[in-house]
Amino acid sequence: MKINVKHVAKLANLPLSNEEEKKFEKQLNEVLSYVEKLNEKDVENIEETNQTTGLENVTREDINTICFAQDEALSNSKKNHNGMFKIPKIF
Repeated sequence: MKINVKHVAKLANLPLSNEEEKKFEKQLNEVLSYVEKLNEKDVENIEETNQTTGLENVTREDINTICFAQDEALSNSKKNHNGMFKIPKIF
């Protein structure tokens, strides 16, 4: 299978030089050939898995605690307005 790197780069809005196109075409073809090798393997009787280590997420219980009052939270800010932090414009 041949990948049209120029077309993929256009879709992704990536400006690529001719050198980069050749490099990525070679790399993508290597990936596809490896996937083709994987498709040749018989996995009919293999059990599906998504976890191989047996570890599970360890999370703590979400407990409500006392938090700052609005005045306390704003007390160390340099600038505030109408009960909110005032920060410099980003755009």
